[in-house]
Amino acid sequence: MTIAPTRFATRIQAARQALRAADDIALLVGVGADLRWLTGYDAMNLERLTMLVLGREGEPALVVPRLEAPRASLAPAVAAGMVHLVTWEETDDPVAQVPELVRTTPITGGAESVPAARVPRLLVSDRLWASFVLRLQAAFPRVPFGLASEVLRGLRMVKDADEIALLRSAAEAADRVVLAIAGGRLVGRSEADVAREVRERLLDEGHETAEFAIVGSGPNSASPHHEASDRRISAGEPIVLDIGGAFSGYGSDITRTLWATGAADARPDPGFVGLYEVLREAQAAATAAVRPGVPAEEIDATGRSVIDAAGFGPNFIHRIGHGIGLEGHEDPYLVAGNREPLQPGNAFSVEPGIYLEGRHGARIEDIVVCGAAGPDVLNRVTRDLLVVHGT
Repeated sequence: MTIAPTRFATRIQAARQALRAADDIALLVGVGADLRWLTGYDAMNLERLTMLVLGREGEPALVVPRLEAPRASLAPAVAAGMVHLVTWEETDDPVAQVPELVRTTPITGGAESVPAARVPRLLVSDRLWASFVLRLQAAFPRVPFGLASEVLRGLRMVKDADEIALLRSAAEAADRVVLAIAGGRLVGRSEADVAREVRERLLDEGHETAEFAIVGSGPNSASPHHEASDRRISAGEPIVLDIGGAFSGYGSDITRTLWATGAADARPDPGFVGLYEVLREAQAAATAAVRPGVPAEEIDATGRSVIDAAGFGPNFIHRIGHGIGLEGHEDPYLVAGNREPLQPGNAFSVEPGIYLEGRHGARIEDIVVCGAAGPDVLNRVTRDLLVVHGT
């Protein structure tokens, strides 16, 4: 499944409407998720400039180095004639072409809600290379700059039905990988070896990239972003398995906590079982709180209150969730201070964790979509502690 070409026309029009409402001049979109969302072009991140110039009126133009033109011409929005391809030669200055493309766009007038003294701006991608930004500023010496996210973040945060279907397929594929790892040999293997298997299985399940495979065993399970090491997994200890990648561009991200008993059946001790039950209750409560209109920070507060009440508050050291889509981490972020209300179509992780440094930790993570009537949980693997033989 892919995004239908007509969706890119809808997105371009929505971006233009937001640009007009903000009374800004144009979007200058470099390589990254914004470009892919608007055009379908997954461009290479090079020192050579690739840039979509999208004004309030006129034909959008995609500036690309000539050697990238064959790939860029296949992008859905380009192939369908929605975006004009502009190429530059190896000895050209591509930044010099941008003012000519922007010049076709009016730079005054706009929404009544914008104060008259406000000067229209050029909005550039949030992660555009500094070298490009500085050269663009020199090319537009009297024009203020702003961030493209000011008009694009609200659009990208609300996933349409096709995007949700891709996120669901990504989640289902990652679920199968978790179950395969849990059902295989773990004891005696290095974390790095298990991580390699995770990546191979994600690719075999249809992911084009396997972005991360956190395998934290024993005391390493208390490190939320642990990098899989040469440490060998022993019986009678937990394993935090946090995996994900991109499936048709859209992210998967799931965490489950395993316990490998080994041949001696070394089962989890009561202390760890109690910690895990608190965690499971917190994750369930936070997920159940998802519905339209609820402030994003309330999801964090709901899960955190359960962990605080059990005395593990200092051991929950990160936000409870992040948005997901074409990027693994994007808006909305479920964190204290974010009072933005959830909307139908918002997609994000719900992932509380408890970490006892030097001893062990645990985390449970699902991808959840805010539906019209409540949470739509995309991951289906049990949230119980996965007690496995691992031999």
